[in-house]
Amino acid sequence: MSRTTRRTFSLSMLAFLAACGAPQQPSKFRRYDGPPITRIQVNKGQRRMHLLSGSNVVRSYDVSLGFQPVGHKQFEGDGKTPEGVYFIDRFNPRSRYHLSAGISYPNERDRAFAAAHGRDPGGDIFIHGRGPEGNNLFPRQRDWTAGCIAVSDAEMEEIYAAIQIHTPIIILP
Repeated sequence: MSRTTRRTFSLSMLAFLAACGAPQQPSKFRRYDGPPITRIQVNKGQRRMHLLSGSNVVRSYDVSLGFQPVGHKQFEGDGKTPEGVYFIDRFNPRSRYHLSAGISYPNERDRAFAAAHGRDPGGDIFIHGRGPEGNNLFPRQRDWTAGCIAVSDAEMEEIYAAIQIHTPIIILP
């Protein structure tokens, strides 16, 4: 092979490899083909979350909660996870915690209670993955969020695919 031919071949291979790009990471966005998830139930005391279709549990997960998990969230910064009936109200595919699904806290009652005490009820409560921060804390520190419900990143991929906006979430003590 002549020098010119080798150079042409080498440049062609470099161009081919550049066009192919780096090996692709598996997508964090999955497809869900199970029964429709009609509600989510979280049992804070048991640190368990269940996805339900009607009265049937489709999937269950161990969860981490706010850093002060006992009791209902009342104020911003209290480290508590809310209790009561809420809804999934948004999705964040670019979450700092891998993926996240927003919970409709605070509701009118939560805002009124906080206002009566001259406080802010807080907000931005999510079901989310651990992300790098949570992976560094868990399992050493079981409950570490600011009031959110955390699962592993892989589990959050399943949940994110299975639930929809307006899915009710019942959070029990």
